Amino acid sequence: MTMTNFEEKLAKYAQLIIEVGVNVQKGQAVVLYISVTQQKLAHLLVEKAYQAGAIEVIVKWSDTFSNRQFLKYASAERLSNAPEYIVKEAEYIVAKKAARISVVSEDPGAYAGIDQKRIAQNQKTMGQALLSVRKATQNNDLSWTVVGAADEAWAEKVFPNLAGQDAVSRLWEEIFKTCRINEADPIAVWKAHDQQLRSKAEWLNQEQFSALHYTSPLTDFTVGLPKNHIWEAASSLTPDGISFMANMPTEEVFTAADCHRIDGYICSTKPLSYAGNILEDMKFTFKDGQIVEATAKKGQAVLDHLLELPGARSLGEVSLVPDPSPISQSGITFFNTLFDENASDHLALGAAYPTNVQGGTNMTDEELLAHGVNVSQTHVDFMVGSSDMNIDGIKADGSVVPVFRNGDWA
Repeated sequence: MTMTNFEEKLAKYAQLIIEVGVNVQKGQAVVLYISVTQQKLAHLLVEKAYQAGAIEVIVKWSDTFSNRQFLKYASAERLSNAPEYIVKEAEYIVAKKAARISVVSEDPGAYAGIDQKRIAQNQKTMGQALLSVRKATQNNDLSWTVVGAADEAWAEKVFPNLAGQDAVSRLWEEIFKTCRINEADPIAVWKAHDQQLRSKAEWLNQEQFSALHYTSPLTDFTVGLPKNHIWEAASSLTPDGISFMANMPTEEVFTAADCHRIDGYICSTKPLSYAGNILEDMKFTFKDGQIVEATAKKGQAVLDHLLELPGARSLGEVSLVPDPSPISQSGITFFNTLFDENASDHLALGAAYPTNVQGGTNMTDEELLAHGVNVSQTHVDFMVGSSDMNIDGIKADGSVVPVFRNGDWA
């Protein structure tokens, strides 16, 4: 990729994020969460957001070095108490119905070696402080998107045989490919892709399965689905009717799990990057909706701390992704959930999206839980799909309908 070619693609990518990702409206505020290493993309996004009519673009720069120092040296008092301005800013974002763009580019092992208890405490504190913006995001009250950007440490993890700029260029190539930037008209291609995924969601919504049964050499697992659950795909709508794409890339259709009806065992099929650490070969055993045993060949302590968070011992999301999806067929493990979850069926520990059940956005937390919709401050996707995964839909009358055979739609 020549420099000119790269800059053209990056500009197309920024346009896609603004127009399809969050679909910026005239007079809307925009919040951009991005690393200090991604200045070029940040400037393009700011420019294109204003061109689309944004009233203000708030850039929230992040820096791994500064974050590591904070986690290492901040007092226990500060780790347990977020300053008031963080809470107020979250409330401002919600009040303005700001479009939220999160650009992920961090080293998957960025916080390796930091005391897990300190990381877990900070996550708990920030989860509480940012509760208003988390709820608004989960309810789709505002448009939001998560996208990727190539950074050196991440690129070298994905392509260990390459170094420096060579690795970065290679990772950008994959990001552009998976986000369909190489197409003549990426925006038109995305709209067609959205329609294709929505047709699968519509079929599942008509079927209204009571549960899904997963079987593979690593898995024998049944997850209940709440009554009147809603499968979503690709694009979502705000209450004002603004369409947005929460994840780019995306190859999934997803709904809520019934957090009271989950039984059996299921294993992860790809590494998980969580809290700046890599977890591998996880196995979860469920009984009556709760994890009764969880093991990881790598990252056990990190997993233990994650499961201590309220609501993390049950599932919030059930997501179906065919193994022939482009990301899966690339054979690349990205060590980044945004990409790896679109290569594989996945489940999420923690919170469900209230939009995945009829009337869910108007329910209190207690009503959601009573309906089987999990409530939590965390939402962590882990990958479980494979080319030998079979999934059956079980109807309320006990009849069985094939959904996936050998990792693809049946």
